[in-house]
Amino acid sequence: MTLLSGYVASLRSAVGHAPLILAGACVAVMDRDLRILLQLRRDNAAWGLPGGLLEPGESLEEAARREVLEETGLVVAALRLYGVYSGRDLFYQYPNGDQVHNVTAAYIAEDYSGRLHADEEGRALRFFPFDALPQQISPPLVPIVRDIVRDLRQRGTKSARP
Repeated sequence: MTLLSGYVASLRSAVGHAPLILAGACVAVMDRDLRILLQLRRDNAAWGLPGGLLEPGESLEEAARREVLEETGLVVAALRLYGVYSGRDLFYQYPNGDQVHNVTAAYIAEDYSGRLHADEEGRALRFFPFDALPQQISPPLVPIVRDIVRDLRQRGTKSARP
């Protein structure tokens, strides 16, 4: 996927930087050491979970799988829906002025295959221990990452599964 999909680009041509309500998905890919895969994004120079917007006709799970593959080179096996996020905490204004109200389905994946590599949307990919995350998390993903890390700490387990 390009940095701005054809669908969103057509909306932007009509409304400029005005707020859009956009649905998408992100995935907390966890390795065996309970580290979270984060992507250093080019659009806002912050770390975030692999993910992105739905394309017309696509399901949330299909979008999650597609985005992980495109952005990381990984194929995720089972996806577990962690939660659906929306509201004020997910509003974001990009450096270019585009405003979005995100509605995001967050998934967890612990089983994956493939060779890790960043695409044009990311500068780098790295697994982080949940107690040593980078300070600069992409603002619309802060509540999601915060909740996942909180739950993992409360469980005190070697699995992100409930």
